[in-house]
Amino acid sequence: MGQESFSILILGAGKATRFKSQYPKLLHPLAGRLMGEYVLRAAATAGAERVYMVIGHQAEAMRKAFTRPSVEFIEQKEQLGTGHALMVARPELERCSSGVVIALVGDVPRLKAETLRALVAAHSMQRAACTILTMRVDNPTGYGRIVRGVGKQVRAIVEEKDASAAQKKIREVSSGILCFSRPALLAHLGELSNKNAQKEYLLTDLIGIFNRNRLRVGAYQAPADEVLGINDRAQLAEAGKALRLERALAWMKEGVTLTDPETTYIDADVVIGPDTVIEPGVSLRGSTHLGSGCHLEPYSTITDSKLADGVTVRQSCVITNCEVGAGVTIGPFAHLREGAVIESKARIGNFVEVKKSTIGQGAKALHLTYLGDASVGARANIGAGTITCNYDGEKKNPTTIGEDVFIGSGNMLVAPVSIGKGSYTAAGSTITMDVPPDSLGIERATQVNKGGWVLERKKRKAASEPSS
Repeated sequence: MGQESFSILILGAGKATRFKSQYPKLLHPLAGRLMGEYVLRAAATAGAERVYMVIGHQAEAMRKAFTRPSVEFIEQKEQLGTGHALMVARPELERCSSGVVIALVGDVPRLKAETLRALVAAHSMQRAACTILTMRVDNPTGYGRIVRGVGKQVRAIVEEKDASAAQKKIREVSSGILCFSRPALLAHLGELSNKNAQKEYLLTDLIGIFNRNRLRVGAYQAPADEVLGINDRAQLAEAGKALRLERALAWMKEGVTLTDPETTYIDADVVIGPDTVIEPGVSLRGSTHLGSGCHLEPYSTITDSKLADGVTVRQSCVITNCEVGAGVTIGPFAHLREGAVIESKARIGNFVEVKKSTIGQGAKALHLTYLGDASVGARANIGAGTITCNYDGEKKNPTTIGEDVFIGSGNMLVAPVSIGKGSYTAAGSTITMDVPPDSLGIERATQVNKGGWVLERKKRKAASEPSS
């Protein structure tokens, strides 16, 4: 017999009050994703029939961030409590065909799909009107305590300020995630009241309502580290640290060497091939893909880039939106910017910047160089201090460097310009015209040496100074 169908309602309308932020909590980045992305993915992976997200504060920003075919948005224009969010969602819940609805807080990024499925299974087995996802913590201060009665029936969730001395010792607490029988929820949702200290409609008040109506309220206990919410930026940092460490350990099990996993930052959508070695302080961001057998030295940051097999990234490089071929060596202190394509066996050295350029197979640019809007042919050698002068004040212009070209040190290549296959340019040249294939391009002012100039200058200076 299959699991009962269920839908998920994500509560995401509130303000990030304790974050002291203008943005909702779910829009805050966390270990490579927006916080709300985690629960959306967990809901989809768990097999939810329908996923709803209640939005309110900065509703349009929330829609923009989380729009996808599987998500239906419900706007809570006034935020009058968690129970009010379900009251606003009632028309959609009435149309929903699922027998079970989970009210899911959005600030639990470590929640696993397996836990959601287990919660639904426990709810169905207990034939409950409501099943609370609980956790057991060493220090329950600040959490709502789970008070049970006969037969493990949950009688109440008692908040810290209302708890007796005995209740404060209870270590089983509510995660804020509740699983409902949809018919029971709809039958009693209208009984919620805002006659309380907060003047809000509270979802947890349904526990008392169900008990008064002799409906079963159960609980399913999850690991605390999965369902601990994030209420401030300190907890955001702790959650990020835990998520990154989880990923680091997972990649090590897949054959990746991390010499110090606690100081390695790997975003959620990064892919790493086996036998890659990653040293301390490396950040892999966005949708970066690393091949097998790569070696990343300390303190490099790689974002939304694809590195093929056997790439070496030396210390303190920055690589963003680039493609790097097999066997390439980069750095140290290199900067590959958007649109750079480095083909196999090429070498990009220290203090070299490449932007929107293709560097051909086996080509080299090893020192103090800027290559922008350029095409560099295979096996070309770019001398130290070379600059492609690509911007004329109005538009970017291309530089084309053919195969087997040798660019001398200190060259200014004023685009648009083309250096033909097999050509050389002399050191110190400012190249403003195309160089034909197999030619030498030279552009230098005539050097003039003025003998005795320094001595004459000293004499003039001494003569002009007043005598003491």
